[in-house]
Amino acid sequence: MPLRPLRAREIVRKLERAGFTLRRQVGSHARYAHADGRGVTVPMHPGDVPVPVVRAILRQSGLSAEEWDAL
Repeated sequence: MPLRPLRAREIVRKLERAGFTLRRQVGSHARYAHADGRGVTVPMHPGDVPVPVVRAILRQSGLSAEEWDAL
């Protein structure tokens, strides 16, 4: 399934299911980290997060598209 724009809340939910936890939030950007050292920055803006940003979050998380869809 191709990536689609998502709400920040949906992205956070998927990251938390994958084992990421909130480390800090400064302004409208939240930083999530995994126990193995991977880190992801999520923009907590209202509205949808555009596909290129979702793709960057996916790349930062180290998850495959199939893993992402399964979450």
